[in-house]
Amino acid sequence: MSELKFGIIGCGRIAQRHAEHISRIGKLVAICDIDEHKARSLAEKYGAAWYTHHAEMLGQHIEMDTVSVCTPNGLHAAHSIDALRSGFHVLCEKPMAIKAADCVQMITAAEMAGKKLMMVMQNRFNPPVAAVKKILDEGRLGEIYSVQLNCFWNREDEYYINSWKGTRELDGGTLFTQFSHFIDLLYWMFGDVEKINGFTGNFHHQGVIEFEDTGALTLKFTSGALGTINYSVNSFEKNMEGSLTIFGEHGTVKIGGQYLNELEYQNIRDYEIKDLPAGNPPNQYGKYTGSMSNHDKVYQNLQAVLTEGAAIATTGLEGLKTVELIERIYAVAIEG
Repeated sequence: MSELKFGIIGCGRIAQRHAEHISRIGKLVAICDIDEHKARSLAEKYGAAWYTHHAEMLGQHIEMDTVSVCTPNGLHAAHSIDALRSGFHVLCEKPMAIKAADCVQMITAAEMAGKKLMMVMQNRFNPPVAAVKKILDEGRLGEIYSVQLNCFWNREDEYYINSWKGTRELDGGTLFTQFSHFIDLLYWMFGDVEKINGFTGNFHHQGVIEFEDTGALTLKFTSGALGTINYSVNSFEKNMEGSLTIFGEHGTVKIGGQYLNELEYQNIRDYEIKDLPAGNPPNQYGKYTGSMSNHDKVYQNLQAVLTEGAAIATTGLEGLKTVELIERIYAVAIEG
């Protein structure tokens, strides 16, 4: 296969990360953003053509293999579907969409076009996360009794002001923009959820965002395991914790740190997780810090999928499961 060629729709901060990793495995040939300055600036850095409307880009660059969708959450579905119908594979940033029905349309568009639809869920590549997923698949923890997911970050008003972030239409909610990576891990590791209860509230961002900044939730998985999700973007001044604690029949494990990047505790019958490789640093967005910067692993997988027929690291169906779970949470959680 000849050199892979890519286009990017959306030139926000995360697009810079995509462009960097695209340049390592292929060539960035086209860039689009409604902000001409952003499109031109990124395009000039990588020697790509630039556009202010994605339809024009999709029509002009039939040589592209893949389009990376890096636009606001609420536009992921429309941009992905247009790219798929135009004959390109799609790598879509998280979350897949903010409505499960839109995810279904994306999957259908990929199937009808005969193209790959791939999701960015980079926390799966964190070394302690990958190690714990492995021992779960091997059954080393036995029956899983309960799971606790804690996500305590900081997002001050300036993060949302003059931005699509914080709006229901384009952002969707704190679980979509800040913590969909974490919700993805619950389905990936423990399967479907049968029942959900909980509360949400907006304590620190009244008049700034159109949804919650805090949530406390309880889950019952189809397996019978119990779970909790406690999350907030009100951690004073800086991110505090992103952790997952698992209590099983034959062991207890906690993945912690700020970004699920540290193996904080393990006590497993006749087994020890050893020699974990160092993880990548988190994504830096000026004053704010995001999840682990594993886009290199995402693009390595994409390259293997397109050139070697490898399995997709995170499929459209898995992206749909995450959106469905978040949608269900928001449907039942009581605002208070």
